[in-house]
Amino acid sequence: MVKSRSLQDLAAMKKALADKAARDAAEAAERLAAERRVAAERNLFLRAVGAVQLLTPQPRVVLSGEPTPPLAFQQKIDEDNVLRESLSDDFDVSTLLDTDDELSYRRSGIGTDVTQKLRKGHWSLQGQIDLHGLRSDEAREALGQFIRDAHKRGWRCVRVVHGKGLGSPGKTPVLKSKVQRWLVQKNEVLAFVQAKGSEGGAGALVVLLR
Repeated sequence: MVKSRSLQDLAAMKKALADKAARDAAEAAERLAAERRVAAERNLFLRAVGAVQLLTPQPRVVLSGEPTPPLAFQQKIDEDNVLRESLSDDFDVSTLLDTDDELSYRRSGIGTDVTQKLRKGHWSLQGQIDLHGLRSDEAREALGQFIRDAHKRGWRCVRVVHGKGLGSPGKTPVLKSKVQRWLVQKNEVLAFVQAKGSEGGAGALVVLLR
């Protein structure tokens, strides 16, 4: 009985060893087939492109950190030039202003009803700029930039305070007449009227934009 059991154990051991050998052989065959496939693909590439030569590695520059973003200096210069060139102090507006009752201006093609509505406050004020205390060149650039910004924001009606010139030599409102010239030259301006007494009177203009 003992001898029979030993023979059975030996047979089971042989079978286990045979199974393991078969598995090992199958895995080895699979690895060999995979290596042959890789070699075949490599040979196919070499046959397609021909002889190749490795490039000599070139030294590389290692950049530290993120590069500094470029500054739009030229764009700023161009915009400043546009502001200076587009507003001339020598522009004659005497023939474009209506001064019969109160000073007003309307661009060609704009009806008198527009300036009437502007005087009556038909459009609500959406912003204003006060040019008091600025030199002529400072006021010109500030006004030009204000009109450009207001137009970009979609504002229709703004107020420009230029003062009555009471603090100027000879009590002459120099800035007032210049502001009128500058506004007439701005394409964004459709019309303007002298402000109401409660809104600055002769020291301010209410401007309608496109």
